[in-house]
Amino acid sequence: MEIKDILSKVDHTLLAQSATWSEIKAICDDGMKYETASVCIPASYVKQAKEYCGERLAICTVIGFPNGYSTTATKVFETADAVANGADEIDMVINIGWLKDKKYDELLAEINAIKDACNGKILKVIIETCLLTDEEKVKMTEIVSESKADYIKTSTGFSTAGATRHDVEIFANHVSNGTLIKAAGGISSIKDAEDFINLGASRLGTSRIVKIVKTGEQNNGDSSY
Repeated sequence: MEIKDILSKVDHTLLAQSATWSEIKAICDDGMKYETASVCIPASYVKQAKEYCGERLAICTVIGFPNGYSTTATKVFETADAVANGADEIDMVINIGWLKDKKYDELLAEINAIKDACNGKILKVIIETCLLTDEEKVKMTEIVSESKADYIKTSTGFSTAGATRHDVEIFANHVSNGTLIKAAGGISSIKDAEDFINLGASRLGTSRIVKIVKTGEQNNGDSSY
C-alpha cells in the first residue's frame, strides 16, 4: 500500500491536555504537508487552526470527550460551537452508561441531535470498544448504522486500550447504510495502519504515522514520500 494512500486516511491527532498552540500549529503544518485527511485537535484551538489552515486541511475536533457522559444538550452546544468556529468534522463520545443500561433509543436520539447540530459536517461516533462486550459493540454498530452519523469509531485513546483488529472486524461485519469505520488508539506502525485499512477502516486516528514518515525522511535524507 502506498504511503500516500495511508496518509490520506489519517486524522493526524493531538488531544493531550497540555497541548499548546505551537504544537497544534506543528501538526497542522504536517497535516498540510503530508495531505492527511484532517487534524484532530481540542475544540479550544479549532478557530485558530481553521484561520491558519483555511481550506488546505480539514479540522476535526472532539465532543463529550473523553468520557461521553455530558448531557445531550451540552454535547449539542459543543458541536454547534465547534462548527461555528470552523470545524469540518466532529468526533463525539457516546454515553457508555446508557449503552450498559440498554437505553438504545436515547443513544440514537443523541447521535441524531448532534448530527443535526453538525450543519452538514461529518460526524464520527466513538463507542470506546475497550469498555464494551462484543454484544455491545455489535449493538452500537447497528445503532450508529441506523443513525444519521457518518462513521463509527473505536476509541478515544484515553481509556484502557485503543483499536483492535477484532473490533474493526466486528464493525465491518455489522455496519450498514453506508456507515464508515474509523480505527483509533494504539496504531503505532505502518503495518498496523495497513491492517486496519484492509479490515475495512476508512479513517485512522493516530499521531504516529506522520512521525514514522518524518523519521524515515530524516534517516534517508529524502523529502519525498
